[in-house]
Amino acid sequence: MEIKERIDQLNWVDITSGMDNKGYALVKNVLTADECDTLTALYPNEELYRKTIIMERHHYGKGEYKYFKYPLPNLIQQLRAGFYPKLAPIANNWMQLLNKDQRFPGTLDELLRHCHEHEQLRPTPLILQYAKGGYNAMHQDLYGEVFFPMQLVFILDEPGVDYEGGEFILIEQKPREQSRAMVLKPAKGDMLLFTTSYRPAKGSKGYHRVNMKHGIGEITEGKRRSMGVIFHDAK
Repeated sequence: MEIKERIDQLNWVDITSGMDNKGYALVKNVLTADECDTLTALYPNEELYRKTIIMERHHYGKGEYKYFKYPLPNLIQQLRAGFYPKLAPIANNWMQLLNKDQRFPGTLDELLRHCHEHEQLRPTPLILQYAKGGYNAMHQDLYGEVFFPMQLVFILDEPGVDYEGGEFILIEQKPREQSRAMVLKPAKGDMLLFTTSYRPAKGSKGYHRVNMKHGIGEITEGKRRSMGVIFHDAK
């Protein structure tokens, strides 16, 4: 099944509900095992990447990730361009609920043109690799003045088989409340959609902004790889 058809057939009612109510949606079996293996096989090919980050050097955690350069590999380009139009209406509803004037265009090409007008020219999809002892500190992926409020990550290895630990962690920070942690363990081929920075939450006086960060728990055995799709480009 083609990527676009696969995306169209997802349960967008449930996905939208998850994003609106929790700030994330875990979607099973979006990629096949072969597609996951194809992506991990790209990791050693340095010609595909514009930059490699050794996380310890920047106090980001312990591990390594690489940003793809343009043109993106075909599968990643299809995922990025295919998911964006489904997510833009959810994002625009968030802006409306939070009384923000900002609205996101209907296509990825239009969003990227807006990024480029603000000198955000560098692609942001990336592939991440953690070995035993690796982790990713809690953070947000903004990269510039223009940012889309949702992003994707695809798990490329099987928990319990290829690695142990490495849970995906979301921290929700509500005003005047203690933070709440959500700990998720997606399987190989699963997609996790989550907020880049914040989501709207309904309170007694209407909707307000809830900030969220994400990170990866320590890998206790094996190797964990994933591929992230961020829709806006970076400065």
